[in-house]
Amino acid sequence: MLFEERLIYFPTPLPAGWTAAASGLLAGDLAVEECFFRTEDGLRLHGLYCQTIGTPEDPDLKVLLWFHGNAGNLSDRLDMAADLCGLPAGVFIVDYRGYGLSEGKPSEKGLYRDARAAWDHLTVERKVEPGRIVLFGKSLGGAAAIDLATRVSPAGLIVQSSFTSVPDMAAVAMPFVPRFLVRTQMDNLAKIRDLRCPKLFIHSPADEVVPYAMGRRLFDAAPEPKSFHEVPNAGHNETWLVGGRGYLESIRGFIEGLGR
Repeated sequence: MLFEERLIYFPTPLPAGWTAAASGLLAGDLAVEECFFRTEDGLRLHGLYCQTIGTPEDPDLKVLLWFHGNAGNLSDRLDMAADLCGLPAGVFIVDYRGYGLSEGKPSEKGLYRDARAAWDHLTVERKVEPGRIVLFGKSLGGAAAIDLATRVSPAGLIVQSSFTSVPDMAAVAMPFVPRFLVRTQMDNLAKIRDLRCPKLFIHSPADEVVPYAMGRRLFDAAPEPKSFHEVPNAGHNETWLVGGRGYLESIRGFIEGLGR
């Protein structure tokens, strides 16, 4: 119990003064805006708002509010952000507390507060209509996206390679630990049952971290409308790379369907 959070969160800090423009990781056709915003408990978080240069002004352009996995920081996802922007879509990727340039220490309650703060930044500060926002959560980020979807009204929800709950994951990774000792819950399975927004689930049978069966259980428990995109032969952190065009087209099709 004392070391539980160290077994869940693996944040990597960014050096003070880091900027996306100076990172050397950005594609030449990607416009990136640094964003700083605060949570309800007063922490300063960091995010990047990305859009392809030259994207026509479109009041209906969807914006992916992206919650990444439990390791690294947002700088590890910039190449994928460029591909997502090409759908086309805006992409707002945020670092949770304790990750990258964001203040604080990660926790389950903090994760949910961070997700809400990112939503508020988009809808209040940037004045993006909720009907344009698609929540996108990968792995740990699935818990942030699913919980947020129970509190707000997004256009849609994408859940990639995520789990049913932390106790279920603990039973897979550390079966010798009694479930009652696991304090972190992230009960995605219970929450997904009440989500009526359109949903896309993405998972690979070859996922070596989060069992494919968990992704299917989430899908089965979710009410309509919903769809499932399977990416064969992709490890947990390879879904975008292995999935290639088919992966991106599944997201494009989902986003375009939200406008109908």
